[in-house]
Amino acid sequence: MLAPFKRCVGGRRHRLSPWKNQRDEEQRQPGTMRSRLPRTACLLRLIALCILLSHTAAYFGLTGREPLVFLPGPFSNEPPTGKAHLKQCEQMTLTRRQKRLCRREPGLAETLRESVRLSLLECRYQFRNERWNCSLDGRGSLLKRAFKETAFLLAVSSAALTHALAKACSSGRMERCTCDDSPGIQHREAWQWGVCGDNLKYSTKFLKKFLGQKRVSKDLRAQVDAHNINVGIRAVKSGLKTTCKCHGVSGSCAVRTCWKQLSPFHDTGRLLKYRYDTAVRVLSVTNAATGEPELAGPRRHSQSLRTTDLVYLEDSPSFCRPSRYSPGTGGRSCTKDTSCQSLCCGRGYNTAMRLTSLSCHCQVRWCCHVECQTCVREEEVYTCKTA
Repeated sequence: MLAPFKRCVGGRRHRLSPWKNQRDEEQRQPGTMRSRLPRTACLLRLIALCILLSHTAAYFGLTGREPLVFLPGPFSNEPPTGKAHLKQCEQMTLTRRQKRLCRREPGLAETLRESVRLSLLECRYQFRNERWNCSLDGRGSLLKRAFKETAFLLAVSSAALTHALAKACSSGRMERCTCDDSPGIQHREAWQWGVCGDNLKYSTKFLKKFLGQKRVSKDLRAQVDAHNINVGIRAVKSGLKTTCKCHGVSGSCAVRTCWKQLSPFHDTGRLLKYRYDTAVRVLSVTNAATGEPELAGPRRHSQSLRTTDLVYLEDSPSFCRPSRYSPGTGGRSCTKDTSCQSLCCGRGYNTAMRLTSLSCHCQVRWCCHVECQTCVREEEVYTCKTA
């Protein structure tokens, strides 16, 4: 059930696919390009598999259909008490080392769940008008390939983990970290004035320890995955801003306290979507100075590959019709003047009428409330044809 990820979930034996022997035989043959991926890429792929988290279950299965982990919702802002966090850690698909870290850090399991929620909402929102809309169907097959969509999934997953860990520190949901290390402000004072900064430094350090980031393999796919994971982390770092609060008499700024604060995750998602739209197809070249392999963009691009670029190895399918990677666009809602032509892939669209209710004729009443009537409106709805 989790055959391609069996190295990522230590301590368990999983049923192997009927192609295991053939796959092992291929790996033993000389010249085979497949190699073991770093643990970082493994865990991020597992998290990417569950970013379409529902309110009741996270899906880590190979096909995206096996509900292996049940997580109650909605998410709580309070850290779990007693042994509740131990149970949450055991329920999650983690390596033995990661489970030990999880058990020692109350609040980490909840933070991991929060990162899944962030990934879910942002991925759906950013691709709401795209042919691939972050659907669950075909997720397992998609993650085996090095498409632009795979690059985005790894980046948004690592970004969500970084963001959620930093926020958990500043909100007090994790015991082993606290506010950011802003100069001239004590943690007690920060809590008193409500200016506890988001601890991105601790978040990044803990994330690398938790994921077990080590020297990247010489395997091209492993390099691509590691690069895209770091793009997500850098996207969060780029949104770190300095915010100040005045404590002077009558609101003056005679005394001012400043701290670091992350931008809303929606800003990070928008940036990663831009990186997706401008992603670069890469190949492996040998560095003349070091002799080590490194990623490089097409020669026609005069500008060298940047650390903020999302990269991929192969062109994506059209996602127009059902395939192993997506359910296609048939039946998807679209906007007549903007998205129907592209989303429906030239197949045309159906038009239907529906009644919708909305608030209207609103008036402000003394004191302090608004009264509205309910109006019914007829509107056209457009959906892509299946054939």
